[in-house]
Order: sequence, then structure tokens, then C-alpha cells
Amino acid sequence: MRSKFNQPNSTLIWEFALICVALIWGSTFIPVQRATANADIFSFLFWRFLLASVFMYLASLKFKPKFDTKTIFFGIFCGLMLFFDFTCQTFALRYTLSSSVAFILGLNVIMVPFMMYAFFRKSVGIFAFLGAGVAVLGLFFLSGASNVGFNLGEQLTLISAFMYALHIVFTGVCARRCNLHGFVVMQFVCVSVCTLFAAISTPHENFANSINLIGNLTFSFKFDFIFALILTSIFATVFAFFIQTLAQEKGVSEIKTVLIFTLEPLGAGVLGYIFGEKLSPLQITGAGLILGGILLSELGGILSAKFSNKRSGEKADRSD
Repeated sequence: MRSKFNQPNSTLIWEFALICVALIWGSTFIPVQRATANADIFSFLFWRFLLASVFMYLASLKFKPKFDTKTIFFGIFCGLMLFFDFTCQTFALRYTLSSSVAFILGLNVIMVPFMMYAFFRKSVGIFAFLGAGVAVLGLFFLSGASNVGFNLGEQLTLISAFMYALHIVFTGVCARRCNLHGFVVMQFVCVSVCTLFAAISTPHENFANSINLIGNLTFSFKFDFIFALILTSIFATVFAFFIQTLAQEKGVSEIKTVLIFTLEPLGAGVLGYIFGEKLSPLQITGAGLILGGILLSELGGILSAKFSNKRSGEKADRSD
């Protein structure tokens, strides 16, 4: 009996889509930084996810999204993870360097394989771990986080990385058990509700270019704020999280998803270079290591699969 020739990887197009998501996320750092100079961060997050909820719902009407008990539960479950991820990451930037935040957030590439085994007893190949290790080293060089400590900022960032690793682990599982479009909408609604309460109740400094609405909730009509709001709500939220959910639902593994997302700081670096920021040779090396880690995981997985298929074919031939 002969082994059949391997069919092309049907998830390849979704992996490319996830690369686009990572680069989009990386491109939002500068616009969001400028936007939050005109309004507080919780208010910005509320408007971002409120618009994302509306846009996602309108875009999914043709698919007739369902909001049954499972969809609502799983949407809120994963939405809370996103809320804590964004909240901890935001406050971490007040207490530590952005380079430290970028590096520690990248540690979710190591967390995901262990979570997959802990929650679902799903083993991960050796090449995935090797690729993750190389990518983390690349993140360290790219972020320039040579003085990472463990003060409040680092602790909050570690919680943020943990929460988003959980989100990646559970997204694929939850998306397969409920209505896909309703699931994504409910996540956005959950985050918008949580950030609304946080924006109303959290004191902040006064912003000259913003207006107060309810409590401490603010809004700005400045171009930087409106531009970042549209960019993040449509592309970095609706498009990005829907593609992530759909890609994982279609079979892109959790470890491959988180490895691809290590390209986010690379996207930020490219945009920063366009705006006049310069990357040092060490940072360029880090970017190369991130790409190398992804390729190591991808090509190693392909070679392992081919080797396993070859051995299975040889055993089948011998049995004939």
C-alpha cells in the first residue's frame, strides 16, 4: 500500500491573513499614542469597541448571526479576557518602559503550548517549542528590553500576556461550539460595556481637546483621535479579531497563531522606520530571529509530518 501525496495545506491562506493582522496591530501604536494624547485611554477603548460592535454586527447581518445561550456565554467569557488584557497592558505603560512591555507581552508565545496541554492535554511538537524560543529571543533584541525588572508595570504586563494567551487558547475551542459571528460580536459588546464603566468611574487628567460626557467619559473631535478610532475599530478590531477567530476555527493551531502574532512589534518597527525612527543592528537581528522562529516552527512541522507519513507508508508496504 502506498501513501498518498500530501494535499496543499488548506490553512495557508488563513496563516497569511494572520500575518496581515499582526502587521495591522503593529501599525496602530503611533496613531493610538497620538489619539490618547487627546482623551483618556478607557474612553478611547470604549469608543473603539462600541464602533467595532456596531460594525461587526452590521457586517454579519447577511450571515444571520445567532445569539443563543452558548454564543452569549462564550462571547462574554472570551470578551472578559480581552478586557483584562487591554486594561493591564494600558496601565502597565504608566509604570514601566514600553520596551519591557513589548518583550513581556511576547512571552505568551511560550505560555500557549503549556496552556494547551494543561487545559486540553494537547501536545505540541518540538519544533514549535524551538520556534517559540527563537522568537522570544528575537523579541528581546527587537524591544531592546535589557533592563526588565519585576515591578508593578512588569507584573501587570505579565497578567496581560497571560490573559491574551488564554484568549488564543480558548478562541478556537469556543468558536467551534457556537455561532461564529455572534461570538465575535458578543466579545466586542462585553469589552465596550466593561470599558464604559471603567471610563465613567476612573478619574484622569483634563484634556484640552476633549469634552466630558458622562462622569469621566470623554470624546475628542481632533483628527488624530477620529483617525485612530476608525483605524482601530474597523481594521485592528473588527477585521483582526474576526480573522483570528475564523482562522483558528478553520484549523490554524494555537501555537502557530501566537507565533505569527510575534510579528506585531516588527510591524511597529517598520512603521516607526517610515516615520523616521531608526532600528539598531541588534533590533534588525531581533526582527530576523522572529521570522526565523516562525519559519523553524512551520518548516519543522512540515518535515516532521512528511517523515511520519513516510514511516507510516513504509510500515504499510511491509504489511502488504
